Amino acid sequence: MSFDRTLDGSALFRICFVCTGNICRSPMAEVVFLDLVKKAGYEGAVTVMSAGTGDWHVGEHSDSRTIATLASHGYDGSRHRARQFDPEWFDNLDLVVVFDRSQERTVRSWAATEQDRGKVQMLLSFDHEQAEQVDVPDPYYSDAAMFDSVLGMIERSSAALFRQIEPGIRQGVS
Repeated sequence: MSFDRTLDGSALFRICFVCTGNICRSPMAEVVFLDLVKKAGYEGAVTVMSAGTGDWHVGEHSDSRTIATLASHGYDGSRHRARQFDPEWFDNLDLVVVFDRSQERTVRSWAATEQDRGKVQMLLSFDHEQAEQVDVPDPYYSDAAMFDSVLGMIERSSAALFRQIEPGIRQGVS
């Protein structure tokens, strides 16, 4: 999860989580999803990364509340460095997961093809129980309780997403 991490072209599945500044929601999702991948034994088969639509925080660590919230739930988000999404990544990605409608509009507007626009999906859409909420709130201007709430939403939706893609990964690995 370094700032200069690149996509592994040999991976069976490549996913990028994209929020606004890449310091709260998307780093949480990257860490959570990578944990699911590792626990399932699919390291090398799945590439997980995150980015932001904006460049305000490029090179910075995640927000300290993000790191603290992840740590309190057994995750290590300390190595993350924020980066901005590059539309050239679309060719090497299978899925681009966003957290709210604003990010969805922005990232889809950067897509050069209908196929790439189709790669952009809302995180909560993967979890039937949360899908009606549509947006994952940005905890940046809120308190620690909101960071915990957002992490819970991300964990549930990430688990649902992983359950959906895991059969294809398992088939490709075996």
